[in-house]
Amino acid sequence: MTKPETSNADPAIEGLFQEHGSRVFRAAYRVTGSASDAEDVVQTVFLRLLKRPGGVELGDTAGSYLHRAAVNASLDLLRGRKRSRAVPLDDQSPERPELQDSGDGPEVRVESREVRSRFREALTRLNPRAAEVFVLRYVEGYGNTEIAEILETSRSSIGVTLHRSRARLKDELGALLGAES
Repeated sequence: MTKPETSNADPAIEGLFQEHGSRVFRAAYRVTGSASDAEDVVQTVFLRLLKRPGGVELGDTAGSYLHRAAVNASLDLLRGRKRSRAVPLDDQSPERPELQDSGDGPEVRVESREVRSRFREALTRLNPRAAEVFVLRYVEGYGNTEIAEILETSRSSIGVTLHRSRARLKDELGALLGAES
Protein backbone atom coordinates (compact mmCIF):
# COMPACT_ATOMS: atom_id res chain seq x y z
CA MET A 1 0.00 0.00 0.00
CA THR A 2 1.39 3.36 -0.97
CA LYS A 3 1.02 6.59 0.92
CA PRO A 4 -1.06 9.31 -0.71
CA GLU A 5 1.17 11.58 -2.71
CA THR A 6 1.07 15.16 -1.60
CA SER A 7 3.34 18.01 -2.52
CA ASN A 8 3.33 19.43 1.01
CA ALA A 9 3.15 16.45 3.33
CA ASP A 10 1.03 17.25 6.37
CA PRO A 11 2.41 15.56 9.50
CA ALA A 12 -1.11 15.02 10.85
CA ILE A 13 -2.13 13.21 7.66
CA GLU A 14 1.05 11.14 7.69
CA GLY A 15 0.41 10.15 11.30
CA LEU A 16 -3.16 9.14 10.51
CA PHE A 17 -1.96 7.19 7.50
CA GLN A 18 0.66 5.34 9.56
CA GLU A 19 -1.86 4.49 12.26
CA HIS A 20 -4.96 3.73 10.17
CA GLY A 21 -3.87 3.23 6.54
CA SER A 22 -3.88 -0.57 6.64
CA ARG A 23 -7.32 -0.64 8.28
CA VAL A 24 -8.67 1.70 5.60
CA PHE A 25 -7.16 -0.58 2.94
CA ARG A 26 -8.68 -3.73 4.45
CA ALA A 27 -12.13 -2.15 4.71
CA ALA A 28 -11.92 -0.95 1.10
CA TYR A 29 -10.69 -4.33 -0.11
CA ARG A 30 -13.55 -6.17 1.59
CA VAL A 31 -16.07 -3.93 -0.14
CA THR A 32 -14.44 -3.68 -3.58
CA GLY A 33 -12.77 -7.09 -3.80
CA SER A 34 -9.82 -5.58 -5.63
CA ALA A 35 -6.42 -4.60 -4.25
CA SER A 36 -5.96 -1.86 -6.84
CA ASP A 37 -9.42 -0.42 -6.12
CA ALA A 38 -8.68 -0.56 -2.39
CA GLU A 39 -5.48 1.42 -2.97
CA ASP A 40 -7.47 3.98 -4.94
CA VAL A 41 -9.90 4.26 -2.04
CA VAL A 42 -7.04 4.77 0.43
CA GLN A 43 -5.72 7.58 -1.78
CA THR A 44 -9.18 9.12 -2.03
CA VAL A 45 -9.83 9.00 1.72
CA PHE A 46 -6.54 10.60 2.70
CA LEU A 47 -6.58 13.18 -0.11
CA ARG A 48 -10.08 14.22 0.96
CA LEU A 49 -8.74 14.67 4.48
CA LEU A 50 -5.91 16.81 3.15
CA LYS A 51 -8.33 19.06 1.25
CA ARG A 52 -10.77 19.27 4.15
CA PRO A 53 -11.38 22.85 5.29
CA GLY A 54 -10.47 23.40 8.90
CA GLY A 55 -7.71 20.79 9.09
CA VAL A 56 -7.71 17.14 10.02
CA GLU A 57 -8.35 17.20 13.76
CA LEU A 58 -10.32 13.96 14.29
CA GLY A 59 -9.36 13.23 17.89
CA ASP A 60 -10.50 9.95 19.39
CA THR A 61 -12.90 9.27 16.52
CA ALA A 62 -10.21 9.02 13.83
CA GLY A 63 -10.47 5.24 13.48
CA SER A 64 -14.26 5.22 13.16
CA TYR A 65 -14.27 8.24 10.87
CA LEU A 66 -11.65 6.75 8.52
CA HIS A 67 -13.36 3.37 8.49
CA ARG A 68 -16.67 4.96 7.52
CA ALA A 69 -14.90 7.08 4.92
CA ALA A 70 -13.32 3.92 3.43
CA VAL A 71 -16.66 2.10 3.25
CA ASN A 72 -18.39 5.10 1.70
CA ALA A 73 -15.60 5.77 -0.81
CA SER A 74 -15.62 2.08 -1.77
CA LEU A 75 -19.37 2.13 -2.33
CA ASP A 76 -19.00 5.35 -4.35
CA LEU A 77 -16.35 3.66 -6.49
CA LEU A 78 -18.61 0.66 -7.12
CA ARG A 79 -21.59 2.88 -7.91
CA GLY A 80 -19.50 4.93 -10.32
CA ARG A 81 -18.24 1.80 -12.00
CA LYS A 82 -21.77 0.46 -12.28
CA ARG A 83 -22.86 3.67 -14.02
CA SER A 84 -19.90 3.81 -16.38
CA ARG A 85 -19.51 0.08 -16.99
CA ALA A 86 -15.97 0.91 -18.10
CA VAL A 87 -14.23 -1.74 -16.01
CA PRO A 88 -15.93 -4.97 -14.90
CA LEU A 89 -15.70 -6.00 -11.24
CA ASP A 90 -13.21 -8.75 -10.42
CA ASP A 91 -11.65 -8.45 -13.88
CA GLN A 92 -8.41 -9.91 -12.59
CA SER A 93 -7.01 -11.79 -9.64
CA PRO A 94 -5.98 -9.77 -6.61
CA GLU A 95 -2.41 -8.55 -6.76
CA ARG A 96 -1.68 -9.61 -3.20
CA PRO A 97 -1.33 -13.38 -2.79
CA GLU A 98 -2.66 -13.40 0.76
CA LEU A 99 -5.94 -11.95 -0.55
CA GLN A 100 -6.54 -14.53 -3.28
CA ASP A 101 -9.58 -16.80 -3.36
CA SER A 102 -9.40 -20.13 -1.68
CA GLY A 103 -11.35 -22.72 -3.64
CA ASP A 104 -11.13 -26.26 -4.86
CA GLY A 105 -10.75 -25.48 -8.53
CA PRO A 106 -11.32 -22.97 -11.29
CA GLU A 107 -15.08 -23.67 -11.45
CA VAL A 108 -15.51 -22.87 -7.77
CA ARG A 109 -13.50 -19.66 -8.13
CA VAL A 110 -15.54 -18.54 -11.17
CA GLU A 111 -18.85 -19.21 -9.41
CA SER A 112 -17.62 -17.50 -6.26
CA ARG A 113 -16.43 -14.48 -8.25
CA GLU A 114 -19.82 -14.28 -9.99
CA VAL A 115 -21.68 -14.34 -6.67
CA ARG A 116 -19.39 -11.63 -5.25
CA SER A 117 -19.83 -9.53 -8.35
CA ARG A 118 -23.62 -9.80 -8.21
CA PHE A 119 -23.56 -9.10 -4.48
CA ARG A 120 -21.54 -5.91 -5.02
CA GLU A 121 -23.93 -4.79 -7.75
CA ALA A 122 -26.93 -5.42 -5.48
CA LEU A 123 -25.21 -3.59 -2.64
CA THR A 124 -24.83 -0.48 -4.81
CA ARG A 125 -28.59 -0.46 -5.38
CA LEU A 126 -29.27 -0.04 -1.65
CA ASN A 127 -29.51 3.52 -0.41
CA PRO A 128 -26.10 4.75 0.80
CA ARG A 129 -26.94 4.59 4.51
CA ALA A 130 -28.36 1.05 4.24
CA ALA A 131 -25.33 -0.11 2.25
CA GLU A 132 -23.00 1.40 4.84
CA VAL A 133 -24.84 -0.30 7.72
CA PHE A 134 -24.88 -3.63 5.86
CA VAL A 135 -21.15 -3.46 5.13
CA LEU A 136 -20.29 -2.50 8.70
CA ARG A 137 -22.33 -5.45 10.04
CA TYR A 138 -21.75 -8.27 7.58
CA VAL A 139 -18.48 -7.38 5.89
CA GLU A 140 -16.63 -5.69 8.73
CA GLY A 141 -18.21 -7.69 11.55
CA TYR A 142 -19.34 -4.86 13.84
CA GLY A 143 -22.26 -5.50 16.19
CA ASN A 144 -25.46 -3.48 16.02
CA THR A 145 -24.56 -1.52 19.15
CA GLU A 146 -21.12 -0.61 17.74
CA ILE A 147 -22.66 0.46 14.43
CA ALA A 148 -25.21 2.60 16.25
CA GLU A 149 -22.38 4.33 18.12
CA ILE A 150 -20.30 4.83 14.96
CA LEU A 151 -23.26 6.26 13.04
CA GLU A 152 -24.69 8.11 16.05
CA THR A 153 -28.12 6.52 15.82
CA SER A 154 -30.19 4.02 17.77
CA ARG A 155 -29.62 0.29 17.89
CA SER A 156 -33.22 -0.32 16.81
CA SER A 157 -32.71 1.87 13.74
CA ILE A 158 -29.72 -0.28 12.80
CA GLY A 159 -31.79 -3.44 13.29
CA VAL A 160 -34.59 -2.18 11.05
CA THR A 161 -32.14 -1.05 8.38
CA LEU A 162 -30.39 -4.43 8.41
CA HIS A 163 -33.69 -6.31 8.23
CA ARG A 164 -34.83 -4.31 5.19
CA SER A 165 -31.41 -4.57 3.52
CA ARG A 166 -31.27 -8.35 3.99
CA ALA A 167 -34.77 -8.72 2.56
CA ARG A 168 -33.94 -6.61 -0.48
CA LEU A 169 -30.64 -8.39 -1.13
CA LYS A 170 -32.33 -11.77 -0.66
CA ASP A 171 -34.92 -10.83 -3.29
CA GLU A 172 -32.27 -9.61 -5.72
CA LEU A 173 -29.87 -12.49 -5.22
CA GLY A 174 -32.34 -15.28 -4.49
CA ALA A 175 -32.36 -16.76 -8.00
CA LEU A 176 -28.58 -16.72 -8.25
CA LEU A 177 -28.04 -18.25 -4.82
CA GLY A 178 -30.87 -20.75 -5.33
CA ALA A 179 -29.14 -22.00 -8.49
CA GLU A 180 -25.90 -22.45 -6.53
CA SER A 181 -27.45 -24.65 -3.81
